Amino acid sequence: MASSGGIGRGVAMELAREGARVMLFARSKDRLVEAAAAIESETGNRPQYVVGDITKADDVAGVVEKTASHCGGLWALFNNTGGPPAGGFDQFDDAAWQSAFELTTLGYVRAIRAALPHMKAGGGGRIVNNTSVSTRQAIDGLLLSNVFRSGLVGLGKSLARELGPEGILVNTVGPGRIDTDRVEQLDTMWADKAGISYEAQRSQSQASIPLKKYGEPADFGRIVAFLCSEANAYLSGQNVLIDGAMVEAY
Repeated sequence: MASSGGIGRGVAMELAREGARVMLFARSKDRLVEAAAAIESETGNRPQYVVGDITKADDVAGVVEKTASHCGGLWALFNNTGGPPAGGFDQFDDAAWQSAFELTTLGYVRAIRAALPHMKAGGGGRIVNNTSVSTRQAIDGLLLSNVFRSGLVGLGKSLARELGPEGILVNTVGPGRIDTDRVEQLDTMWADKAGISYEAQRSQSQASIPLKKYGEPADFGRIVAFLCSEANAYLSGQNVLIDGAMVEAY
């Protein structure tokens, strides 16, 4: 889900590199076509794609069914979506809360619901839900993301326990400062708020990371590829932060 750019594309790239049959899903056909071509050029493995919207139930069910049909089953599901709008409590009405829920939570639930029959029929599988480091340390100015991303940790832990007997492992991953368009937008927002340049904001942000750099989508993708693979035989129910040790919380 949401795999035409940024983190989603990085995950798709690494899965394809490992030889997986990958299905991309996003709203923009042009971006999907470009992503599929780039992944094939880099890995020799061309993904398929479906155009759709993660907030639309029929689209989500459709891509899962097409994936299972094309691949002869479904082993792994990586749930990923862009974040809801930035802002504080007083800025959001009921419609904004509902929209954020449908984007960041309900779309994941629908995808999992559609995928489970195929995983159970195949004797197991892997589910990885992408969230944020805000599940451990709230990010100022991202109220909606803080609320709904945290709920996905509870979903992952509950499903890991419920689905373990079926051979289905479920984990949550939280990106820190991965160098994507979304992080560029946030750096721009924070720079404007602080009255400093984008370059100064980025430099300060990098300095707060023990590794002193932003991660690349490939850094994130390699970890998710492992979690989605048969090599991951026992790691389930965990909330894994991929953040270069940026978050201070345990």
